[in-house]
Amino acid sequence: MANVLQSSSADGQADKQVGLRDLSEPLIDHSEGQLFLSETFKIIVEEVLCKGTDVTQKVCDWKEPEELAWLLDLELRATGEPQHKLLERVKDVAKYSIKTSHPRFFNQLYGGVDYHSLAGRFLTEALNTNLFTYEVAPVFVLMENEVLRGLRQLVGWTEGDGIFCPGGSTSNMFAMNLARYQLFPEVKSRGLWGLPRLTVFTSSESHYSVKKGAAYLGIGTDNVIVVKVDDGGRMIPKDLDEKIMLAKSQGTVPFLVSCTAGTTVQGAFDPLDHIADVCEKHKLWMHVDAAWGGSVLFSKQHRHLMKGVDRANSVGWNPHKMLVAGLQCSALLLQDTTNLLRRCHSASASYLFQQDKFYDVNLDVGDKSVQCSRKVDCLKLWLMWKAVGSAGLEERVDKAFIHVRYLVEEMKKREGFQLLHEPEFVNVCFWFTPPSMRGNEKHADYQERLAKVAPVIKERMMKQGTMMVGYQPLGNKVNFFRVIAFSPLLSKKDMDFFLDEIERLGNDL
Repeated sequence: MANVLQSSSADGQADKQVGLRDLSEPLIDHSEGQLFLSETFKIIVEEVLCKGTDVTQKVCDWKEPEELAWLLDLELRATGEPQHKLLERVKDVAKYSIKTSHPRFFNQLYGGVDYHSLAGRFLTEALNTNLFTYEVAPVFVLMENEVLRGLRQLVGWTEGDGIFCPGGSTSNMFAMNLARYQLFPEVKSRGLWGLPRLTVFTSSESHYSVKKGAAYLGIGTDNVIVVKVDDGGRMIPKDLDEKIMLAKSQGTVPFLVSCTAGTTVQGAFDPLDHIADVCEKHKLWMHVDAAWGGSVLFSKQHRHLMKGVDRANSVGWNPHKMLVAGLQCSALLLQDTTNLLRRCHSASASYLFQQDKFYDVNLDVGDKSVQCSRKVDCLKLWLMWKAVGSAGLEERVDKAFIHVRYLVEEMKKREGFQLLHEPEFVNVCFWFTPPSMRGNEKHADYQERLAKVAPVIKERMMKQGTMMVGYQPLGNKVNFFRVIAFSPLLSKKDMDFFLDEIERLGNDL
């Protein structure tokens, strides 16, 4: 230590004393830091949770990138800023961020706020632990196991496995990796060398992460076989069966069918029971991407949409979506009881997963994941579930369907609104036709003109900050709106406002 502290300056002893003094004092001033944190929480409550959920306030305060960068003063400097300046920065971050908890944020498959879950998120951040071993995360290892058990029971499994993943895309990739490992366990050590050409089957409206997963795992996007869907966006089991047989005849090895419960755009539910018949016939792993639709399992009235899910090998489910558990909260559930998840992903790092620990080493769950650092994502869901119970979560799901029925009924009473089809879930997809275009549907340029309506209305609503809703094309269908209605903060007034606002923003086009 003396050598480390010894200064090369003339006054080496003085420098040594300064060094000792530095080591005797903590680098962070707790009282100053806690005061900053307290003031930051006040800003969060006022700007995000009060103004950010108030329908009289804007959903967004839109700025162009150059202006926004200037307003935020994003530059990082050699010297720190005083606390009052930092609090201004915090307030600006809150002010110019999109208010995703706002009742009129209809843009994504997440939104709203649950205060119990939010408390869990704050607590998770404050505790700042890594969910890989029982010794550093004893509370959360046990909690994650219990939450996963509860989710599996809703699927219909009394036994199984699972893990929380950093998003539904990762859950889908994990499922693909597990399915391949189960069929060819040697891939873990030997890699792709010597494997046959493998094929994956999914619908044309499945999530893009299926193709990303195939690319990432070396299977290749050309080997993702797209299965036809019906008019509502649901996979057609007959076409699936035919495509599997064709793939086999071409010398490939089918190994996974990835179906969807709640597609991203139309909210379609693939017919799981019939798909399970096909998977059993061909002995294929059946994965259900229920990231969006899985929460219907809480509802006695709507769980029929996922009839047959208990026959799947794996299910991905994102409670941060319809249940409003907060980003991110994504679970991969497995029916497997052979420790497949650990066998497939483990690396047995001896500095973490020692086998001679004084407690049950099966509680060291980190080797089930491809991650080392893994965030605690179970607390927010556990605390919310404890607060409102399964009955409260069921009520949220049922109320979302009620809001959608009301919105669709009101939409049908107004001119200019055209549904793609009756919604199966809480995704309402529609075109808005301005008065100037009504009656011109047979004109040659009608579709081209209609495609421009949604982008213009979207630009106007964002620059005025009144609400947010998404749009997209789909196949040969030109741009249409997709409104997502599920936030527990919604009321009928918000549904009426939505329709009025679309008309106000688009009637002059």
